[in-house]
Amino acid sequence: MSPYVHPQGICESETVGDLTRIWAFAHVLPGARIGVDCNICDHVLVENDVVVGDRVTVKSGVQLWDGVRLGDDVFVGPNVTFANDRFPRSKQYPEEFLQTVVADGASLGAGAVILPGVRVGRNAMVGAGAVVTKDVPANAVVVGNPARITGYAGAEKAAAVAAPDGADEQQLTGGARLLRLRVASDLRGSLAAVELGKDLPFEPARFFAVFDVPSKDVRGEHAHRACEQVLVCLRGSVACIVDDGTQRTEVVLDRPGVGLYMPAMTWGTQYRYTADAVLGVFASLPYDADDYIRTYEDFLVETRARHA
Repeated sequence: MSPYVHPQGICESETVGDLTRIWAFAHVLPGARIGVDCNICDHVLVENDVVVGDRVTVKSGVQLWDGVRLGDDVFVGPNVTFANDRFPRSKQYPEEFLQTVVADGASLGAGAVILPGVRVGRNAMVGAGAVVTKDVPANAVVVGNPARITGYAGAEKAAAVAAPDGADEQQLTGGARLLRLRVASDLRGSLAAVELGKDLPFEPARFFAVFDVPSKDVRGEHAHRACEQVLVCLRGSVACIVDDGTQRTEVVLDRPGVGLYMPAMTWGTQYRYTADAVLGVFASLPYDADDYIRTYEDFLVETRARHA
């Protein structure tokens, strides 16, 4: 049950969990804290101000510098590079190194570069060779230099096809569903219509539109405690993720005849906007900053509490 240290490895820390393996030519400094059942492979350096969770794998050629925090079940691929100083100078040291956080369940592909102070969210996937310059949302898949979101891990794809008249609405994750909205077209053009109090699952208290979003950027990334919403893409297209804390579904909204209903306590993310995209949003309540859940970790805590 005790941690194992290879005869050619060096472990100066006394805070190493049971079943953890530290292999040849790895060096763990005295202040480091490493959880249970971790695998610290050959040629890994772990500095003092480093926290490693449980069941973490750190492959060969990785240096965990002061300020790095790895959650539980994190995978760090070979030759991943962390940095902890945005403006490094020889023999000049900051008063405090920035914290770089890799949250529970995230994976970093071989050769990825993680800049100082970045947070990689829960269950995110960073592709091999990606250069991460900004925070990575929970469950996001990012690739490239600089890293950009290309998808979401574990998101089931759903076609944005609302049920025909008279049929049940298409059900999605966590009570979300696709609504059929009326569109009329003739030689004069097209018209999309929504009758308030009839076509939506609630009486709207607010409407806003999102547009001119660079395709590289992500919007949403929050949940509402009480507010319900219906999203309608009036022009262009946008990919939407709905997440109930257990499952995720991705749907592409690309025409005004389909609305995406998001009940309260649904984590929503919109990304991959086309340049001409205009996203209309009907909300059941006026704006209230206290109604927002801003981090995925807080969302999971509140979701589990409601189902306890």
